[in-house]
Order: sequence, then C-alpha cells, then structure tokens
Amino acid sequence: MYLSIYSFPTLLFLPAFFHYRASGFYAFRFLVYFMHKAYFRFYEELNDFLPPEKKKVRFIHEFIDRASVKDMIESLGVPHLEVDLILVNARSVDFSYLVSDNDEISIYPVFESFNIAEVSHLRPKPLREPKFIADIHLGRLARYLRMLGFDVLYKNDFTKDDLVNFSLAQRRAILTRDRSILKRNEVTHGYWLRSEEPKKQVKEVIERFQLEKDIKEFSRCMECNSLLNKVEKESVIDQIPPKVKEYQSDFYRCPLCGRIYWKGSHYEKMKELIKQWDSDFYG
Repeated sequence: MYLSIYSFPTLLFLPAFFHYRASGFYAFRFLVYFMHKAYFRFYEELNDFLPPEKKKVRFIHEFIDRASVKDMIESLGVPHLEVDLILVNARSVDFSYLVSDNDEISIYPVFESFNIAEVSHLRPKPLREPKFIADIHLGRLARYLRMLGFDVLYKNDFTKDDLVNFSLAQRRAILTRDRSILKRNEVTHGYWLRSEEPKKQVKEVIERFQLEKDIKEFSRCMECNSLLNKVEKESVIDQIPPKVKEYQSDFYRCPLCGRIYWKGSHYEKMKELIKQWDSDFYG
C-alpha cells in the first residue's frame, strides 16, 4: 500500500550521529520527531507583547514536546501576570494545563465589565494596599506616583532579584519595562509599562490598578517615599529662604530625610500636571 508523507503529522528530521560503512562512505542517521501544533489567539492589551504578524489574529504555534500552557504563552512573549483567563477548546484551564495537538487556545487579560465568575481567574487577587516597587529605569515615574501619594519603593541600583524579593516580602507590585522579570514564577503582582514617557506611564498605572480614588497628592516625600508631617513655621524658620518666610505659612517635613515642603512655584506646576491627569481619568 502506498502512503504519502501527507498521511502523517508534520515530521522533523534531525541528524543524530553518523557512522562509517564498510563501503567507505559515511552515512547519517536521523532522529524523527512528530511536530505538533496548537492555535493561539490573544485578546486586547496582550497583543502589545506580540510581533505584528501575530497581533489580533489566530495563528499556529508548532511544538515537539508537550509543555504547560503557561510556558508556551511566555515563550511567545507574554508574561503570565498579564493573563487572567485561558480557554482551551472553549473550556477554562489554569497555567498547568499541558497543551495537546490541535488545541484551540484563547488568552484574555483582566475583564473589567464582563461577568466571568464561572471560569478560572488566573491573576492573583489585588493587593489590599496599593504599594509598588519600580525598576531602575523608572525613577521619574516613581517620583510622580509619590507626588500623588502612592507608596513606591525605588533605588537606582536595584537588581532584578531585589525587585522580586522586596515585592514578595513587602507585598508590592513590580513596575517595570523589563518583561522578563514578570515571567519569573515567584512573582505574584506586577505590570509591564507600555509607554516610555513618564507622564503617560502614570496614567497607565492609575488605570491598570484603578487608583483614581486613592490619590492623595503632596502627602508623601518625593525623594525618600515617607509620609510627610505638617510642622509649625517657627520650627523650620531657620531652614527656609527669606522670601518663603514672608509669603508661606504651611510647611511639611519628611521624618526620614528632613526635607521641607511648602506651596511654592514648583507646587503650582505640579498642580497643573495633576489637573491634566484628572481630566484624563474623569473626562
């Protein structure tokens, strides 16, 4: 009986070794692997991680050995922390599911308005208190978020291990432009910033973590992240410029670094910036 090669799944021939024949010729032997395939479709902002040819379309992903759907998703560039729902052949699965040949896989981010209570949510529950740790490339973002009153740990010499360890020990969400950090198994909360512009990054974080109602501007030190204490003018009179003594009456001090704050020209500029964000958040 004649069998066409098309009667079989895709075959992959890989040279394994060669041996010497008595005839004087070298002959290669091949290991034969069956190539499997699955069909993937990513939705909404998950497409930010994909190359153009795979954005918002159903595409084929070929593989040899079975692997977890989590590993396959991350091999395609999408961190698992961005995923909230996976449907395989229209059935909800978790990250441990082993992908099979011809599986139809749909991957979704967090749902804001649809009721999907009956399926398996994969994202961990939000942190009770919104606290963050920012990577070394997000110094300006950290200052802006502190200006809005959010607890953001930042140092310009943090390593990737530092980010992960502080995140776990202090229950902080990692803010990063390095998606590889969010692919680490031990990371539970984090967000990959799409924009490279700090002011736009602020808008991303506020919307992603739904922080519009938690803003308490000018309540935290922009330098060291501590909450500010209001102090009497007389207690700082020797530490402020002469014109400030004349025109200002409200003062705040950082209990950690000792920096003194008042409502000067910088304050007015920051208020204008906050108004811009408010118009974006509330229309």
